Amino acid sequence: MSGLFDLTGRVALVTGSSRGIGNALARGLADAGATVVLNGLHPERLKAAEAAMAADYPTGRISSVAFDVTKDTEAAAGVAWIEENVGPLHILVNNAGIQHRVPMLDLDVADWERVIATDLTSAFLVGREAARHMIPRGQGKIINICSVQTDLARPTIAPYVAAKGGLRNLTRAMTAEWAASGLQINGIAPGYIHTEMTQNLVDDPDFNSWILGRTPANRWGTVQDLAGPAVWLASAGSDFVNGQTIFIDGGMTVVV
Repeated sequence: MSGLFDLTGRVALVTGSSRGIGNALARGLADAGATVVLNGLHPERLKAAEAAMAADYPTGRISSVAFDVTKDTEAAAGVAWIEENVGPLHILVNNAGIQHRVPMLDLDVADWERVIATDLTSAFLVGREAARHMIPRGQGKIINICSVQTDLARPTIAPYVAAKGGLRNLTRAMTAEWAASGLQINGIAPGYIHTEMTQNLVDDPDFNSWILGRTPANRWGTVQDLAGPAVWLASAGSDFVNGQTIFIDGGMTVVV
């Protein structure tokens, strides 16, 4: 592997990584040499994910820490645990997120707040704790996982759209405050990705046809499509890239 993209010796935390996109990103970083810490809310599922991943990498390269990314005290304790038990945190991927599909007129305020807390506020909380350790060292990479809904909207997902739009500007705000200290903060905005969580959409003939027709690449994305851009943004190859949101969507957001 080119030295530009070699992550050997770098510690990475990926939130919401017990399955799906987060787990694929964690594996991509580990493939590039990173020591990876998985995170999730459910200890048993997280430990199962850690065991499955640890079997594929050298001993000591994979660990996990369960904490609620929407709680400031838990975010602080989780990052502190990594610093004390794994090593200095070089890379943070803010991936944790949820969806809630309800028309706005029927949307309960509690559900709005739950999505905003998980999809937006968590990136602020965990990102701030990571930066508190990264800034004195003069280096660090933060990657916020956005969405095509960072730029676009669909009916029934208002809190998700608001959160992902806010996440792009949070990425810019982090850059405005922390770039001078040697940090690079960027976003990845996946298009429609075929995962366990979207399988029902893939299986819907009408929706699947719409996705294929709406996407110039004429296919769903895969979790593997996201790993390369994540490695790039986590590596020395992107040291002058800051405040950007990279859309990985097969061209969906550039056509009408």
